[in-house]
Amino acid sequence: MKRPYVICHMLTSLDGKINGDYLKMKRAIYFAEEYEKIHESYGCNAWMCGRITMEEHFTLGHQLDLQYEGIPPIPRTDYIGNEDAQSYAIAVDPSGKLGWKENFIASWNEYRKEDHIIEILTEQVPDSYLTYLKDLGISYIFGGKENLDFIVVVEKLKNLFSIDKLMLEGGGYLNGAFLNEGLVDELSLIVAPIAEASSNSVTLFETSSFITNQHPVNFNLKEVEKLDDGGLLLKYVTRHD
Repeated sequence: MKRPYVICHMLTSLDGKINGDYLKMKRAIYFAEEYEKIHESYGCNAWMCGRITMEEHFTLGHQLDLQYEGIPPIPRTDYIGNEDAQSYAIAVDPSGKLGWKENFIASWNEYRKEDHIIEILTEQVPDSYLTYLKDLGISYIFGGKENLDFIVVVEKLKNLFSIDKLMLEGGGYLNGAFLNEGLVDELSLIVAPIAEASSNSVTLFETSSFITNQHPVNFNLKEVEKLDDGGLLLKYVTRHD
């Protein structure tokens, strides 16, 4: 395979929501902990999230004040900031907005390692942002001129960083893009026995208006495990007919 094996690992409510107030409930703490345990059990050396998820949980909304004048043009070639990294946190950030302060994400619980950051960019990103990433030693790769081609992205992740197994962890639009491109090989889904009828919450797989070739994707059930407090762990593999 020219790309990593991709596992989409997510926690949802009964009605398929991946965010919302239900995650703030005391009951949800157990399912969040199970999510982390299962994440570790897969043994992936890389995980990927979209910009909004990364901003909410890791850069914490830190805004950059970059100087756009006097920056020499930088070739749109991929950059490896740490050749010795053992694991990776991959941020899909097409326009270059995330305000990192270092080139790794420190382990924040017993199930996570220190992960070197790789930014996924389009060629429209400003030169000043590339300079900023290089100064911090953050790796970056280009996935397209104006829009990301995730087939190109995952092939580069394997070729440049030897990533053979990638854990995809949302958000919903990123998951949907991978699903639509046939890049989800396995689905690991924790279902919390909580429902939230909120139209503002994002579901497991969403689609963007510029994607015009949406099509259903079939899965085969691989495993069902009953969790404590009424939850379920469902594992599916993609069915290729």
